[in-house]
Amino acid sequence: MASAGRISNGVVTVPRPEPNSQPRLAPGCRWGTQGEQQVVLFPEGMIRVQGTGQNILELCDGQRTVQDIVATLSERYGTADPVKITEDVSNFLEALRRKRIVDY
Repeated sequence: MASAGRISNGVVTVPRPEPNSQPRLAPGCRWGTQGEQQVVLFPEGMIRVQGTGQNILELCDGQRTVQDIVATLSERYGTADPVKITEDVSNFLEALRRKRIVDY
């Protein structure tokens, strides 16, 4: 697992996920529902995830690597550029790690 992150100028910086990182929901986080919408519950609150974000997060099971997640999404969205998918997945996971929702 990568280091927890550092605070610089009031901003938490976290390392980007490596291709072989195995992202998963952080301790204390879990899937739930609010009405008919799927949400991720975490100690400080909840977030709604939809569309591609939900597709990415559902693949974060601690077994699949970032590379596996990108490959799965590349198959699902055949016309999308794999480099763009890799960048989007990394940015999404990095943002969720900053919020302590995902570990990798």
